[in-house]
Amino acid sequence: MSGPWIDLAGLRAVVTGGTKGVGGAVVTALASAGAAVATAARSVPEGLPETVRFKAADLTSAEGCAEFARFALSEFGGVDILVNVLGGSSAPGGGYAALDDDIWASEINRNLMTAVRLDRAFLPGMTQRGSGVVIHVTSIQRELPLPESTIAYAAAKGALATYSKALSKEVAPKGVRVVRVSPGWVETEAAMRLAERLAEQGGTDYEGGKRIIMAGLGGIPLGRPAKPQEVADLIAFLVSPRAASITGTEYVIDGGTVPTV
Repeated sequence: MSGPWIDLAGLRAVVTGGTKGVGGAVVTALASAGAAVATAARSVPEGLPETVRFKAADLTSAEGCAEFARFALSEFGGVDILVNVLGGSSAPGGGYAALDDDIWASEINRNLMTAVRLDRAFLPGMTQRGSGVVIHVTSIQRELPLPESTIAYAAAKGALATYSKALSKEVAPKGVRVVRVSPGWVETEAAMRLAERLAEQGGTDYEGGKRIIMAGLGGIPLGRPAKPQEVADLIAFLVSPRAASITGTEYVIDGGTVPTV
């Protein structure tokens, strides 16, 4: 999708979590469509397109977000597109009792506060110019939390969705669109490692490992996880002028995992 039909030439984009998985695919998609792109991670990644501006920073901290925002603004002078992809969970299994205050703070910082802080850094320029797009990558787990291991992650993503909706109502009259993208299970590098580990434990192959994960989610009617590029293509459309009337809503890309309307 991010070819001639999607033209982002002349636009300046910031992508968090942009060095691997969905974020890496988003960086490539936006750059391929002509946008100037900046991203950050804790260490310099391999294989990042040469045209992409990169800053080593820990975006789970307020200091890291401020440092990256200064970098992007100094590189571009302003930002037209902000895609908040960074997220994930490192919480242990064991349900609510395994989650102490430090784990809760870590999950909220990664999955909510990074977006809040960077929105706060880049939105004033967008509203002043009267144009811009913010994408918040949420998760279907805000609707289908897995109590064994992702309570805090799901709660943080739920908070991100509510915050995103409120933000869209505030800034839409000022020319800025805010849209949520809610993936289900995506076949990222981390997901592949999980499938391989489950396959080894279950005495099966990689495809068997994938089926174990899908069964744990209650099934994926499409029969497979999404590809990172598929999520990136959706985001490339949503940030483009083709989606100029879309704001304040959420696009689910989960192969039909969520079983309700």
